[in-house]
Amino acid sequence: QVQLVESGGGSVQTGGSLRLSCAASGWTYSNYCMCWFRQRPGKEREGVASIDSYGHTRYADSVKGRFTISNDNGQNTLYLQMNSLKPEDTAMYYCAADERPPWLQRIFFEPYEYNYWGQGTQVTVSS
Repeated sequence: QVQLVESGGGSVQTGGSLRLSCAASGWTYSNYCMCWFRQRPGKEREGVASIDSYGHTRYADSVKGRFTISNDNGQNTLYLQMNSLKPEDTAMYYCAADERPPWLQRIFFEPYEYNYWGQGTQVTVSS
């Protein structure tokens, strides 16, 4: 059974940095996508950054140049380094993962494309 557990959220001031981690257990897929989503109050869940098993990445325009997604395959851990944080980055951040069929090349970036989810970690950026 796949379990995802996020950590690293917290409160920072504008311009600060945080590093989120997502520890995956029970993960056996060799072809996959993993993604960080966020959900701001009153908003729909949105993709922030995604990475596939080949190391290809995709970012939301709002975080390009500020956030970096990476993973440590040996430890089955996904990371999100967040720099130059803004108040609009305040949200609950979720880790998601799923297997990707070998005939698909695109990086999953929509919530419906993921079956495995963590419980979320809160990020609050104050001005």
